[in-house]
Amino acid sequence: MYYKEAFSKYVDNALISQKDVKKLYALQNEDVLKIVNQFVDLCKPSKVTVISDSKEDIEYVKQKSVSNQEESTLQTEGHTIHYDSYYDQARDKENTKVLIPKGAYRSPWINTMDRDEGLEEILDIMDGCMKGKECLVRFFCLGPLHSKFTIGALQLTDSFYVAHSEDLLYRKGYEEFRELNGSNDFFYFIHSAGELVGNPPVTKNIDKRRIFVDLQEGRVLTVNNQYAGNSLGLKKLALRLAIHKANNEDWLTEHYFILGVRPKGKNRVTYFTGAFPSACGKTSTAMLPGQLIVGDDIAYLRSWKDGFAHAVNIEKGIFGIIKDVNAKNDPVIYEALTSPRELIYSNVLVKDGKPYWIGMGVDHPKDGFNHYGDWIDGMTDKNGNKVTHAHPNARYTINLMDLSNCDPKLEDPDGVPIHGIFYGGRDSDTMPPVVESINWEHGIFLGAIIESETTTATLGAVGVRKASPMANLDFLVVPLGKYLKNHQKFGHQLKHCPQVFSTNYFLKGKDGNYLNGILDKKVWVIWAEGRTKGDYEAINSPIGYLPKYEDLKNLFKLELNQDYSHEDYIEQFTLRISFLLNKLNRMEEMYKAEKEIPKFFWDVLFKQRNDLIDMQKKFGKEEIIPSELSQI
Repeated sequence: MYYKEAFSKYVDNALISQKDVKKLYALQNEDVLKIVNQFVDLCKPSKVTVISDSKEDIEYVKQKSVSNQEESTLQTEGHTIHYDSYYDQARDKENTKVLIPKGAYRSPWINTMDRDEGLEEILDIMDGCMKGKECLVRFFCLGPLHSKFTIGALQLTDSFYVAHSEDLLYRKGYEEFRELNGSNDFFYFIHSAGELVGNPPVTKNIDKRRIFVDLQEGRVLTVNNQYAGNSLGLKKLALRLAIHKANNEDWLTEHYFILGVRPKGKNRVTYFTGAFPSACGKTSTAMLPGQLIVGDDIAYLRSWKDGFAHAVNIEKGIFGIIKDVNAKNDPVIYEALTSPRELIYSNVLVKDGKPYWIGMGVDHPKDGFNHYGDWIDGMTDKNGNKVTHAHPNARYTINLMDLSNCDPKLEDPDGVPIHGIFYGGRDSDTMPPVVESINWEHGIFLGAIIESETTTATLGAVGVRKASPMANLDFLVVPLGKYLKNHQKFGHQLKHCPQVFSTNYFLKGKDGNYLNGILDKKVWVIWAEGRTKGDYEAINSPIGYLPKYEDLKNLFKLELNQDYSHEDYIEQFTLRISFLLNKLNRMEEMYKAEKEIPKFFWDVLFKQRNDLIDMQKKFGKEEIIPSELSQI
């Protein structure tokens, strides 16, 4: 009753229309009313608009984003451009904090803050942050419609660009909220770009940018930012909420792509998921030529009645890095980006209504408008840094269904059955290009020991290894031991556990050159798919199952029309004993610093170490070629 009185006052004060109030009341959800009331009172917008699933409402968001100059139309039909502040071009890790109550577990891997202190700080900053602006009340789904996987997402924002982006990235959810029957089983996200300046309007008070994740309430509060990685709470910020929820229930939230593998000569599609740290081949694997993509970033997994783990993509679009997307290397994406459809560019150069980005494969103009403003080639910012024609982290936002290789099962409420999982890192000297796990626990181990080496693109020393279990370390909000135990428990629910594969596209020879070609990954993926179907035998080794030469030779010819030499095979799949033992030592040191790491992890690590040492003693050398493994 209290909330109905509050909303009556809003109507009386012309803050919200009676029509929009009726949309809220129709949900019959006291928690929704409570949240909207709390943050309208706090943020003090001049207008509140409730957006349902109707075409009229969603079109209003898109049109208003252009009319208020958050986006501008481009020459190609349906294309728009958005600019973030020059100082708001990437995820703000320093000011992204997970709020943890006193005495609760605090992950050593992420930025945390006392919950009471954090709420006091951000709620103070958000007081009046929407003054003079319109607040949109949005409803989305994380996952397909009418699905057991789906989690509802309530969004309040004063950015029409954010709301428009979410319409491309997520399924509409107003009707899903009606079906909650008053339940509070949903996440919610409060965002404000804060005070705006300039033309186009960008966030002014960057020094007060805050992105706080409140696990206790299942919410994200974010203010004084526009860049989607900070403002679209439904993406990586919601990943933390879902990891917390999944690991306290009986399912998995993972940093996975979902790929439909279609080997030549076989009339079948086999679904895989996969996790790779940044710059380790995740996107290029998800977009392999001739295969189907279901998702490129985040997946929910549940055990299913057929005995398999089923996975869904929580999104229906891509918020992708546009740098180096070109017609030669990324023909599917490039075609979508250069033909009429609804899409949003961000932070690229525009001249005469045409967008230009770094690595596009065409010459760019020497002047135009970009994330800095009016731009001329060679200009520098106030700190003397050269302003590139487009930002290196410039993005595109597009509907997945606009890609010709998108799998229609993207919208299947039952998800897709997962037969295999890939875990890959950047490793110059240790792991072979592809290894299959011996069993489920060993597969978890392969995911848990992912490492990625720093490159010249990263400040600091090159070749420094960073561990990233399941490529998820930056988002873990539960103890690492609990996370691994939950994986083990999840697998034991299944009649058909996924087969797990480790991949490494960055192995180098003694001359320092890469041993893998750019497209070789297709062969490793197709071999793995064949292993899940029993098409190929494999060589047993202390680190897992390795491919046989003849199978790879045939696959290179069939899939890539390339000859694959026995010399290349030997160099790629020789076990480098000392390097493998060093890796195990690094993992032991890391995991001993964590509490309650499950016994199976140590069992696998110690057995692998003992087997490698025994092999080293038996052969009296540091490198063991695949044919010698049959003698064990």
